[in-house]
Amino acid sequence: MAHETAANLDGVLLLKGLAQKERDELARQCRFRRYAEGEHIIDGQGSGRDVYFVVAGTVRVVNYSPSGREVAFDDIPAGHIFGELAALDGGPRSAFVQALSAGATAAAMPPDIFLDLLARYPKVGLEIMRRLARVVRFSTERIMDLSTVGANNRVHAELLRLAQAAGKTGNSSVISPIPHHADIASRVSTTRETVARVFSELTRAGMLERNKSALVVRDVAKLTELVEDLRGHF
Repeated sequence: MAHETAANLDGVLLLKGLAQKERDELARQCRFRRYAEGEHIIDGQGSGRDVYFVVAGTVRVVNYSPSGREVAFDDIPAGHIFGELAALDGGPRSAFVQALSAGATAAAMPPDIFLDLLARYPKVGLEIMRRLARVVRFSTERIMDLSTVGANNRVHAELLRLAQAAGKTGNSSVISPIPHHADIASRVSTTRETVARVFSELTRAGMLERNKSALVVRDVAKLTELVEDLRGHF
């Protein structure tokens, strides 16, 4: 069950350009809550319109197939937002969002406050548009991968995405914490067994290495070439 907790919006990237007193005023108009690991924050097709700011921990955007299979879309860390679509267009929620880590805390902002924020601060509105543009580009790429690329290669593409998000040192990337096979399988619509097999193949090829605390992509350039060559065939 969720519990009330004291928090502020100082870590929210979208609001960094606002003065402290403006962020404090917005925080007073939000409801801050802490969630248990796995607890739903919003439900798909729900009628809520609040916009959420992740204050602590990480949340995951998911949906479910008719058979109940979970499909993960994105993990959202502290400092970022979710739920803005319903506030913008008045439609139902497009996905479920659940707390990925224990103690994840989110601030719920009423939709009228959020829309007023966009009207008063054009730079905030522009950043929301940029965020939505990134979502459209990512979704388009994902649809193409699901439609044209085999399961093994979708795992390659997801591993490359994780490596790019983690950043490079030379030609290698350290992904920490180690992603679960089930999480990757959910993201690319395949099985854990397929993910494990692909990881084993990359390890034997010298491209991937696992230690106690991290997954190391040892040749990001080769992995990039592998993914881009395949996409270039379609």
